[in-house]
Amino acid sequence: MAKEYTVMRIDELTRLSNAGELERFYRHRIETTGGVVLSVDIDQENFTPEKTEPILKAAAKNADTILKL
Repeated sequence: MAKEYTVMRIDELTRLSNAGELERFYRHRIETTGGVVLSVDIDQENFTPEKTEPILKAAAKNADTILKL
């Protein structure tokens, strides 16, 4: 787990794609080191440790940067 955030919860959800098919995605609830709590949605094809970590890390850094403005 990265130092920039803590994963609080992961939910598996579905939605309709543009083609009308169901697609799975994963909603990550994270808390940043600055105390910001946010949800980040990650598609099923990106739900691997190698792909998920950079997405969550970037979201956490952006949230903390915005908090400091």
